[in-house]
Amino acid sequence: MSTWTQKTISLNAKRRGCYLVTDEVLSHIQSELSEYKCGMANFFLQHSSASITINENCDPDVRKDMEMMLNRIAPENAPYIHTFEGADDMPAHVKSSLFGCSLNIPISNGKLALGTWQGIWLCEHRNHAGGRRMVITLQGETRSSNSKSNLSNKKSEL
Repeated sequence: MSTWTQKTISLNAKRRGCYLVTDEVLSHIQSELSEYKCGMANFFLQHSSASITINENCDPDVRKDMEMMLNRIAPENAPYIHTFEGADDMPAHVKSSLFGCSLNIPISNGKLALGTWQGIWLCEHRNHAGGRRMVITLQGETRSSNSKSNLSNKKSEL
């Protein structure tokens, strides 16, 4: 039997750059996540000028270098047509589309099954953005659903 949990969280406001937010995200869902034996976690950022990705969780220079390269790929001084919301807006949309706004991470024994050097990044593409909202959906077999299914199996064997 599959169990679903969904929660909307707010991430702290950040200036433009790439940020390791694994701990910040986990602080909002740790109790719910710990109930899942096996499943999938979906993280959906409800914005079009920021993105999320999985990348290096150790050396902060990787995040600085990524921001540098994103600025080269989508510079503020390109001849954009959409400029109504400021010079950083259209480049933010381009960068957001490159990484995307959604991640799927397996759940194993109450934890995200990230690799040793992997972490969740929030890539803020605006110079001065507010906090960002993220919808987190957990789906899978929980410790309690396993007990229920074992009880069901025992009843059917009688």
